[in-house]
Amino acid sequence: MVSGTKWECSHESKIDFFCYFAPKSDNNKITVSQNIFTRFSGPEELLRNYRTQKVHIIPEINGHIHTPHSFSAFKSIEQAFQLAKAEGVSVLGINDFYTTDGYEEFAALAVKHKIFPLFNIEFMALQSHLQEAGVRVNDPGNPGRTYFSGKGLRQRAAMSEDSFRKIGELQLESNRQTYEMVEKLNDFMAEIQVGIRFDAKALHQRLAKNLFRERHIAQAIRIGVFSFYEEDVDRKRILQKIFSGKEVKSPLENSAALENEIRGTLLKAGGAAFVPEDPKAFLSLDEVIDLIVDAGGIPCYPVLLDDPKGVCTDYEADKEKLMNELVKNDVYAIELIPGRNDFHIMKDFVTYFYRNGFVVTFGSEHNTPQLDPMRITCRGGVELDEDLKLINCEGTAIIAAHQYLVANGMEGYLNGKKAKIAEKEYFIELGKAVMNDFISPL
Repeated sequence: MVSGTKWECSHESKIDFFCYFAPKSDNNKITVSQNIFTRFSGPEELLRNYRTQKVHIIPEINGHIHTPHSFSAFKSIEQAFQLAKAEGVSVLGINDFYTTDGYEEFAALAVKHKIFPLFNIEFMALQSHLQEAGVRVNDPGNPGRTYFSGKGLRQRAAMSEDSFRKIGELQLESNRQTYEMVEKLNDFMAEIQVGIRFDAKALHQRLAKNLFRERHIAQAIRIGVFSFYEEDVDRKRILQKIFSGKEVKSPLENSAALENEIRGTLLKAGGAAFVPEDPKAFLSLDEVIDLIVDAGGIPCYPVLLDDPKGVCTDYEADKEKLMNELVKNDVYAIELIPGRNDFHIMKDFVTYFYRNGFVVTFGSEHNTPQLDPMRITCRGGVELDEDLKLINCEGTAIIAAHQYLVANGMEGYLNGKKAKIAEKEYFIELGKAVMNDFISPL
């Protein structure tokens, strides 16, 4: 019997091998008891102090990371801050799926490490008319499915009872699907006589927090195979059996690649443990935008842009058409994950939206097992140029100013759902002053 942070396994027979994780503890989690933006001086004093400084440095910014509250490459939120600090990143944005549960720990660690925090959230919406028309939005494999973010929500998290209810229902439906995947996986494992079984509730407790994702299941499969079989030749053999005869392509020592392959083979459409999502697992885009605004945030469209072959989705292929569609939905902010985009394609796209008054920010996601660098670069490690860094900084500053103003009982960057594009310069300068005040040494 192996306990602690490893597996606890009971062996009844090789065919009926049952694995589960011991519950984990959050005893080391730190939190804050109040909104961290209420300690700041008033806007005029912040601006006055900022204007007296002779040098204004553009900080390294990563405005979109996932934490263990959804799925993450990080073992803990603290690890994300430690890595950010080591790489000189001084602004960091939490961006978990369907939850604000990480906000208080994120805020406390931001204060501890003097890294300015952005409080964001992410949803998967469904645009039914686009699904019916076969239009791919920012999910290349699922027409109509739309990833969508909210930027600069209230900290501490506050929204209407109806919004909290909707988020809770999304979490429950998402977890229902993954629990069904575990059941289907167990049936498949028994059918092929692998001798490994999983307990969904125990996996949820050990690997996840509120949200139990298919990436957690892939992680559990990898750990289960590696725990049961000690030799690589046996691990490859059993994985090939689980893959219905297909040879494993990923190096066994590359955990991230192997988990991605397991997920793609077993848990996606056509896989032995795939369970289709119920339409009630999604809100409409209008409902998502309303929820974000209700929570004090700025609606933001996450741009997928070009794949490694330079191809964009139907929805994003024409940037002018995309911009008009976003404005029609009262969306005046976009974000990109530059690590998956060609530098030149991204710069042309970003510059177009920036010149048309959009808030533009960048992030790294870190929502796969791969622990990539925290500093933002384009595909192939190509560095951002000064123009892109400035655009990211200005977009981030607007979100920072919005958070600060809303926290102190003032109106932020939105008037209702409309962005105050005519006042962008004020919000940019105020946001820079807010960030500077937070991260500058005492």
